[in-house]
Amino acid sequence: MRDSSRHHSDHGLENHGLYNLNSVYWNLTTAELYEEAIRRREAMLAHLGPLVVRTGHHTGRSANDKFIVDEPGSRDRIWWGKVNKPISEAHFERLHTRMVSYLQMKDVYVQDCYAGADPDHRLPVRIITETAWHNLFARNLFIQPADHELADHLPQFTVINSPRFHADPGIDGTNSETFILVNFAKRLVLIGGTSYAGEIKKSIFTVMNYLMPSSDVLPMHCSANMSTDGRTALFFGLSGTGKTTLSADASRLLIGDDEHGWSDNGVFNFEGGCYAKMIRLSRENEPEIYSTTERFGTILENVTLDSATRRVDLDDDSLTENTRGAYHISAIPNAKEDGCGGHPDTLIFLTADAFGVLPPIARLTADQAMYHFISGYTARVAGTEKGVTEPSPVFSACYGAPFMPLHPHDYAQLLGRRIEKHQAEVWLINTGWTGGPYGEGRRIPIPHTRALVNAALDGRLKGIACRRDPVFGLDVPESCPGVPDELLDPRGTWADPERYDRQAARLAAMFRENFEEYADEVDPRIRAAGPGA
Repeated sequence: MRDSSRHHSDHGLENHGLYNLNSVYWNLTTAELYEEAIRRREAMLAHLGPLVVRTGHHTGRSANDKFIVDEPGSRDRIWWGKVNKPISEAHFERLHTRMVSYLQMKDVYVQDCYAGADPDHRLPVRIITETAWHNLFARNLFIQPADHELADHLPQFTVINSPRFHADPGIDGTNSETFILVNFAKRLVLIGGTSYAGEIKKSIFTVMNYLMPSSDVLPMHCSANMSTDGRTALFFGLSGTGKTTLSADASRLLIGDDEHGWSDNGVFNFEGGCYAKMIRLSRENEPEIYSTTERFGTILENVTLDSATRRVDLDDDSLTENTRGAYHISAIPNAKEDGCGGHPDTLIFLTADAFGVLPPIARLTADQAMYHFISGYTARVAGTEKGVTEPSPVFSACYGAPFMPLHPHDYAQLLGRRIEKHQAEVWLINTGWTGGPYGEGRRIPIPHTRALVNAALDGRLKGIACRRDPVFGLDVPESCPGVPDELLDPRGTWADPERYDRQAARLAAMFRENFEEYADEVDPRIRAAGPGA
């Protein structure tokens, strides 16, 4: 075995069961990983410097292929069900043995790094990959130690990522040849059968979501930014609700775009980089993110590349709608590179209500905040399939159910305590439709949504009279600077108010039906804070 590095950890790979390897590349720089990825023909160099890669038939997460090992130390804490599916210790050991055997006499790449910008809560992690470009992904997305820290780096969690190694569902207890296995006892994650780099990022997020609550830290699937005078805001929301767009504000400092913790010290980024959607990105609408596609160090995943001119086409979705860019947060000009902020004074829950009945903005009490946090509501628009003509609700607990190993109420309790302790205001903002459902009404204009967000952040809604929404029980401001008053009353925007009433009642019933899943564990006052309760 040949070690190739300048900064070598004393904690060797034999601690992870890896022996008889060929070359081990420890903590290579971005430039060195570029050279390796191109030498091995894993990637192509695009115009102005990004590295373009393909992930094959897996262009997104494989939710049905993720398992948590059922072992005594974590068994009673995990919220088992359709999200957190168990796999036996025996199956894990069999796969681990075969995986490390497969890697014998092969090159591997190692990045020793941290998850968590707060020194009091950072987790030393090790990412071992079969390919150079996946190692560059880890270098971009996680937090890099100083050179002098690497020799003593002792990983508390390790990911072994081997896309070309496949499971055998017949003997391995998996659903397919693809697998993402999280073992909290061994502090080890195994990923195989998929090249989608997001699995690396989200497996460590799952780990943080399991570990942090034990240290009284609330892990959150949200973006965070800060005003120039130090006021921190959080933005929660599922895909398509505007979380990235609305938190990317040139007048504010970006703490992070996706994963954070909230400790007694304040808010801190779990990551050191961003993994942004690239499809139809434009220089005009998102100049800061767009600029990352024209720089050395960025990985563009499944973005179309002209092999002759080496220019990318961000509008081309022929490979997938889920084209991605992975870049270090220093690529964003207004990023707060230490990844830390104070205690937030404003939390914004974003939802894209395609039913067209939720108000554009509403103030939430602490109990309502916990209810809507557990619900994690947005809506999908009607598709192109024959007979599909109506929106469909999407409920994802804590705005990130696939990555939450504990019961949603555990996270909600932490959120409620933080809100009350720091007197944070919580706002529900609908970035979806008004005047009717999708297909009939219109999308709430982005300038009006930005005006609502800015008013909430700047405190200009304090003292504004509110009305109580009779269906959803929310306090809705009667006016907001820069927003027409009539937009704030969704019922009044419908041509047929009685039809609005029926639609609102339907959505309220969907909320109640979804919340039944959590009813046995949740405090009755939180359940009573929901619509129509």
